[in-house]
Amino acid sequence: MQHSDHPSIREFSVTDAKAGLYGITTGSDGALWITLVHSGEVVRLTLDGDLSRYPVGSETCRPAIITQGPDRALWFTRSGDDHIGRITIDGTTSAFSLPAPGGAPFGICAGPDGALWFTEMNTDRIGRITPDGQIVHFPLPAQGAFPSMITPGPDGALWFTLNQANAIGRIDLDGKVTLHPLPTADAAPVGITCGADDALWFVEIAAGQIGRLDGDGTIREFPLPDRAARPHAITAAPSGECWFTEWGANRIGRITSAGEITEYDLPTPSSEPHGITVGPDGAVWTALETGAVARLTL
Repeated sequence: MQHSDHPSIREFSVTDAKAGLYGITTGSDGALWITLVHSGEVVRLTLDGDLSRYPVGSETCRPAIITQGPDRALWFTRSGDDHIGRITIDGTTSAFSLPAPGGAPFGICAGPDGALWFTEMNTDRIGRITPDGQIVHFPLPAQGAFPSMITPGPDGALWFTLNQANAIGRIDLDGKVTLHPLPTADAAPVGITCGADDALWFVEIAAGQIGRLDGDGTIREFPLPDRAARPHAITAAPSGECWFTEWGANRIGRITSAGEITEYDLPTPSSEPHGITVGPDGAVWTALETGAVARLTL
């Protein structure tokens, strides 16, 4: 493990801490799009620093994870009021209500079939929504599993974490589900991404580990130096490594395909990093609960 206190990290204020910066992604317009989970808004931030804020529902709608859709719009989950939201790059918003209340949608990603796929934390289901708003659900073979984040895999399927079932799930486009139990008990996986090496990389928030799942089903786990770091979100870089947030330790981490870990301290104490993405400039950007975004370059 390597540790560095002096990468190039800059923080840019977006709002105050009450708004709750959470998810972050790069849009088709070359800007960063960020959810404000406590104020019911989405923010657009350009690399030049131009900032726009858009209300996307009530203050309690809780926009969480955000992703670029196949239609160049941004799609996001509203876990507080059971909607899937959509915002175009010019700020036009719309939303689609889930058929039944109480699902608490959370993770969302674009699938290889031109639809968006999302998790429902409270109902043990994976959902699929087309760009015109048609929704179907697929039940999971587990109860109380708390499906969290989801990502497209290298095999044309969708892969997701089961936070309370201690497993990684796979769902194909026909809805067939396979579960892969984790070696470490009570690891509580959350973030997941597909790496440039075609492996699935995920974080274990309760175990303080980064996991890797290969195409043959082999799982390897890489312990962090600080097992109480609470890794939360993870994203893959085109250069081959993955970057992750350490929500409980005020750091951003980097892991290579070989499992070598490097950590970078954030300049503001207790900034609580959540979502993370590779920006349009190739830098790593993360949303901080303090109300800022951090930009890291090496």
